[in-house]
Amino acid sequence: MTTDTAVTPAFDSLGLPKDIVDELAKNGVTTPFPIQAATIPDAIEGRDVLGCGRTGSGKTLAFGLPVLMRCAERRAASHRPRALILVPTRELAHQVRDALRGYARVVGVRVGDVVGGSSYTRQINELRRGVDVLVATPGRLTDLIDQGACDLGDVEISVLDEADQMCDMGFMPQVSELLDQVHPDGQTLLFSATLDGDVDKLVRKYMNEPRTHSVDPPVSQVTTMEHHLLKVLPRDKNKIVTQIAAREGRTILFVRSKYRADTISEQLIEAGVPCASLHGGKTQSVRTRTLAKFREGRIQALVATDVAARGIHVDGIDLVVNVDLPTGHKDYLHRGGRTARAGSSGSVVSLVAPNQRRMARRLLSDAGVDAKQHLVNPGDELLTQVTGAKEPSWEPWIEPPEPERPRRGRGGPRRGGYRGNGGGYRGGYRGDRRNDRGEGGYRRDDRGEGGYRGRRDDRSEGGRDDRRGGYGERSEGGYRGGGERRGGGYGGERRGGYRGDSRGGYRGDRRGGGPRRGDRYDSAPSGRS
Repeated sequence: MTTDTAVTPAFDSLGLPKDIVDELAKNGVTTPFPIQAATIPDAIEGRDVLGCGRTGSGKTLAFGLPVLMRCAERRAASHRPRALILVPTRELAHQVRDALRGYARVVGVRVGDVVGGSSYTRQINELRRGVDVLVATPGRLTDLIDQGACDLGDVEISVLDEADQMCDMGFMPQVSELLDQVHPDGQTLLFSATLDGDVDKLVRKYMNEPRTHSVDPPVSQVTTMEHHLLKVLPRDKNKIVTQIAAREGRTILFVRSKYRADTISEQLIEAGVPCASLHGGKTQSVRTRTLAKFREGRIQALVATDVAARGIHVDGIDLVVNVDLPTGHKDYLHRGGRTARAGSSGSVVSLVAPNQRRMARRLLSDAGVDAKQHLVNPGDELLTQVTGAKEPSWEPWIEPPEPERPRRGRGGPRRGGYRGNGGGYRGGYRGDRRNDRGEGGYRRDDRGEGGYRGRRDDRSEGGRDDRRGGYGERSEGGYRGGGERRGGGYGGERRGGYRGDSRGGYRGDRRGGGPRRGDRYDSAPSGRS
């Protein structure tokens, strides 16, 4: 393995076409990150590349730009992508797609994504029209292949991003099954923070004499990251968590379960902290909106579980709090990787009760972390110095209504003529619905992982409706006024059409349709993500 420490060259010396270099400059990207400078030339030459680097090191463009160059040579056939990028989570898939699309337009390449929790119909139609670069989570891609909607036989370049996380999440069998279907003489690029266990098996099985580059230290060796172990009494823990969450700046608080995430989020909202929870029980549309609010600064604290947080790549997070200790050192390092990204500074704070101190010390030792230890009480000056904690308002936080967003495509009520199958026809294949927006805008696609499931309300877990008086789940600090559904959710005809969050979305004016109970073409065969 080579460790690259040489002077970083400019993008125009890496073999990239002028159009892409100009687009990079237009976006303010003029100097490559070390991982980009090290791997792009080898990837352009067609070599297999193994890149070792932590989250936030610039890996997306490191593999994305060579992929776009390869696919610019010719267009993909229907249902047969030419490049495949596998990622562990939906959120990461969306971020990779969005990061590449601007550069893809410059070279005439189509980038699409297939992930769980989104419309099968939209994804199938996108594949039918032709996708050059497909960004996918393993579960949904496997489903689409099983349905005959996608064929990987033309894939000439495969990318595994966050390979260690995919293996940790149990995707190893599916990843192997997918890689077995790509072109046998294709190129493979693998990026991972670690190379042990199943990742090493993938390297040995699917890579041919890879050029290996390691340019970033592991989380435990990042000099801009501080680690702290805060010893707290059980009776003080909730108040200390609230004071930390009330601090200025973006904060992620990690907990061990979905229930804990919702409960703590509720408590913080009641204390006046702009906050939301994020976990695998949320529908994809709720998770997407929550991350957007966090990224835009409309909420300052995010209470998350490990699985949900693996796709969080948000700049400006300067504090990670382990409210509940992780189960292993890898999860500790993954959690810590949400802060101190791309050279910025950050802190990781773990709260431990007296009976957890031995376990915490062992965890930090396994992670290779030297943490400062402190005994703190609510309101301590030391707590403020370490975390920026402050007293909250103790007035319940009510989220203001979201700003009006301009509608795309056809909008507003349709009072005459064709109504988009709004009345009469109730079953069978729905075709390419134009209001099933691929990107941007709010799409009514709250089906979790398994396609159409009857009711269309946003449920967090086990079918329980968390709406307590309006749109949005209380655990997210959702909008609480208006929009109440009498009768317990969707119960029959839609007389006003779908109204979204009662702030002006697509209304459809479906007066003649009633509930659509016919077979859905996008019904999912399984719950894989």
